[in-house]
Amino acid sequence: MDDDDNEPVVTMTAPLDMQVCVPAEWTDHQVLQFAEEQNPNGASGWSIRRAGDRALNGDPERQNCKGRAGFVHIMLDA
Repeated sequence: MDDDDNEPVVTMTAPLDMQVCVPAEWTDHQVLQFAEEQNPNGASGWSIRRAGDRALNGDPERQNCKGRAGFVHIMLDA
């Protein structure tokens, strides 16, 4: 990564889901606010994919980023 290594980023988008890489200490509210600012999802907004959701395949809701210490990847659904 470059000089913006400390900035949250969207790492993947699709019509019905999105992945973000954000500081690990961010609250769910901060994550959802960032997601909506970066990729507005209309009236329903985004929701965090939760543990137990089959789409996570047993992975945790927040996965440590391999490239940036102190950051996590989070999947969101439309």
